[in-house]
Amino acid sequence: MSLIPSNPKSSEVDAEDVCTPEHCFYAFDTLYCSLTKAKHIPVTFPDEKYPLFVTWNVLRGREYQLRGCIGNFEPMAIHSGIAEYALISAFRDSRFRKIDKSELEDLECVISLLTDFEQAESYLDWTIGVHGIYITFPHPSLIQSSSSEAPSPSSSSGNLPRVTSKQSFSATYLPDVIPEQGWDKIEAVDSAIHKAGWRGRITEDLRRSIKLQRYQSRVCAVKWDEYDQWRKEREGKR
Repeated sequence: MSLIPSNPKSSEVDAEDVCTPEHCFYAFDTLYCSLTKAKHIPVTFPDEKYPLFVTWNVLRGREYQLRGCIGNFEPMAIHSGIAEYALISAFRDSRFRKIDKSELEDLECVISLLTDFEQAESYLDWTIGVHGIYITFPHPSLIQSSSSEAPSPSSSSGNLPRVTSKQSFSATYLPDVIPEQGWDKIEAVDSAIHKAGWRGRITEDLRRSIKLQRYQSRVCAVKWDEYDQWRKEREGKR
């Protein structure tokens, strides 16, 4: 099934009108209330439908580092979607231990509302700094070689693992990740291949077997101090 939503299309809309600090405050409030049993501040922004990701970063020294990031490519009502993924990314990202109450004051919340999904013509048909990528590809043993061309110099080495029960692979990178890492297109695609779970050799045939969907995102970020002030202002009005 295609992951291209039916869909949010915001290329002609100001990014600030799509994703706002209110979305991040709501995610922060969901996590804060889950950890402290406080009462939720009522949500006020429109309950539109978007694919979305919620990212938590934590301050380590002078820099923020990833603490959790999970989302969904299916358009969903953002009232329930942000609340759900605020907690999933905080508590169920398998790369990290659960976020606990002691970390709240060091957190930053980033909301990404995904828009402008398009099917790319090839694995290179996208723009760094503009697009996120979602790749899918079959197990390389199922790929029929399209030519006798030697793999590109950047191909990985190693033997082709035998077929397992996993017949297909998928992975994504949000638009901001690739420029942050300093990757070119092939490096980003190869990293996504490994992220999808493939540990064998990366050949040009494998890359050409990829179905790539490109998308854009509207992003907003809020730190704890901003959320804390927002919550106190609204508690004072109740």
